[in-house]
Amino acid sequence: MSNQKSRFKILMEILLSSTKLGLTSFGGPVAHLAYFKDEYIDRRKWLDDRTYADIIAVCQFLPGPASSQVGISIGMLRGGILGGVISWFGFTVPSIMVLIIFALMYQTFSLEEAGFIHSLKIVAAAVVLHALIGLGKKLTPDKSRLTIAVVAAVIMLMYPSAWMQILIILGAGLLGLSFFKEKAESNVQPIAITIPKRIGLTSLAVLISLLVILPLLNRLSNNPYLNLFDIFYRVGSLVFGGGHVVLPMIEREVVPNGLITANEFLAGYGMAQAVPGPLFTFASYLGTMMEGIAGAIIVTIAIFLPSFLLIVAALPFLNELRKHASFQGILMGVNASVVGILLAAFYDPVISSSIFDTTDFALGILLFGLLTIWKIPAWLIVIIGVIGGYVLQLMV
Repeated sequence: MSNQKSRFKILMEILLSSTKLGLTSFGGPVAHLAYFKDEYIDRRKWLDDRTYADIIAVCQFLPGPASSQVGISIGMLRGGILGGVISWFGFTVPSIMVLIIFALMYQTFSLEEAGFIHSLKIVAAAVVLHALIGLGKKLTPDKSRLTIAVVAAVIMLMYPSAWMQILIILGAGLLGLSFFKEKAESNVQPIAITIPKRIGLTSLAVLISLLVILPLLNRLSNNPYLNLFDIFYRVGSLVFGGGHVVLPMIEREVVPNGLITANEFLAGYGMAQAVPGPLFTFASYLGTMMEGIAGAIIVTIAIFLPSFLLIVAALPFLNELRKHASFQGILMGVNASVVGILLAAFYDPVISSSIFDTTDFALGILLFGLLTIWKIPAWLIVIIGVIGGYVLQLMV
C-alpha cells in the first residue's frame, strides 16, 4: 500500500509540474528546454546536468518535437511509461485546449496582435539566456568544445535549416568520437530506467509497422479519420527540426488536397505562436477545423505517438551506451554543438522577434537579473514579465 501511495505521489508531482510548464512555457522549443532545466534540474533535482544534457543530445538525433521528447523522457525516468504519458499530458493539453477553442472561433477570436504576446517573447529571451549560460558552463568547459559550439552557431546563423542542424550534430558527434574519447568517465552514474529492453524493441517494431501498415489501410478505406491519422503519424515520424519544420510538411499534405484552405491554415499558424507548449499542437487546431473535436483528438494522438514510441525504444539502451568511451565522446561533441545551435536560436528567432528597442532590452535585463541573481522561478517570471511590459508601455 505504501508503495502505491508513493507511486501516486510521484505521478501527481509529475502532473502538477508539467502542467505548470504547459501553462507558462512560452517561446518555442529552445525556451522549453530552458524552462525544463529550471523546473526539473535546478529546482526539483530530478536529474543532474550531465544526464539532462545527454537526454537532450539523444532527442536531437530523433525525429519529432525534441522539447516534447525531452519532457516525455524526464517523465518516464521519474515515473515509468505512465509518468511519460502524464508529463506529456500536463505539458501539452493546455495549448491543445486553447487551439481547439481558436479553431472553433478563429474568425472572430484573435490574440496574435495582443500586447502581452510581445512581453511573453521577452520573458522567453531572458529564460533562454539564463539556461544557455548554465548549459554552456557544463557542456563547453574547454577550448575544443567551446570551439565546436561557436562554429555550430556561426553555421546555423548563416545556413538556418533543419538539415544543416542534423549535419552539424552528426559532424560534432564524429569530432567527439575522434578527440574526446580519452576524456570519458569510467564511473558514469547509471540512470534509473524501469523500461525493459524487450519493451524498447517492441516499441521500435510498432513504430515501423505502423509506418508501413497505415498507408496500405488508408488506400483500402475511405475513412476520413484513418486518412488524418495516416498523414499526421507519418509527419510525426519523419520530421527533423521541430515545430517550424513540421508546418510546411503538414501544409503540403492538407492544403493542396482541399482538407483545409490556405487562409485557415495561416490563421491557425498565427494562433499557434500565441500559446505555450509545443508547436506540434498546431495539429489539434487543424484536426478541429477538418473533423471537429474527434478530428483534434485523432491528429494529436497521431502526431505525438511516434515520439512516445521512439523514446520508449531509446531509453532502455541509454545506460549501456553511456558506459562506452566512444559513445561518451560522441555525446560530448554533440552536446557542445547543441550549445552552439541554442546560441544561434537565441538570436533567431528568440532575440530577433522580441527585442526591438531599449524598453524591450530594459525589461529583458530586469527579468534576466531576477532569474540569475534573485533565483525567481520561471513561472513567476512569466507573470512579472507580462505586468512589467504593460507598466513600461505606460511609462514611455
